Amino acid sequence: QVQLVESGGGMVQAGDSLRLSCVASGRTVSLDVMAWFRQAPGKEREFVAARRRGSTSYADSVKGRFTMSGDTAKNMVFLQMNSLKPEDTAVYYCAGDLFDRGTYYSARAYDYWGQGTQVTVSS
Repeated sequence: QVQLVESGGGMVQAGDSLRLSCVASGRTVSLDVMAWFRQAPGKEREFVAARRRGSTSYADSVKGRFTMSGDTAKNMVFLQMNSLKPEDTAVYYCAGDLFDRGTYYSARAYDYWGQGTQVTVSS
């Protein structure tokens, strides 16, 4: 079993920055893919960014503002969020899987999830 723990959420104003962290523990194998998703009240969980095989992909809504870094081999990733907007307000979840199934943008591709961390951006 793999446990993911996020940290770094908070309440900020529009234009501010936040850095989220996610650490995986449990099974002593590295995750093939790790990702960030977010879910706003009343909305479905949506893809934010994913890191796999050394490359990173982003949702169009965050491209240029968010940067995902870290090392999936070490089971640790970060999400640097700059120029935050009120529409970025959501619970942010870290996700991971032992196998990269190719559909990294889909929540269904991940077996392991963190508990989520709240990010609130006020205007």
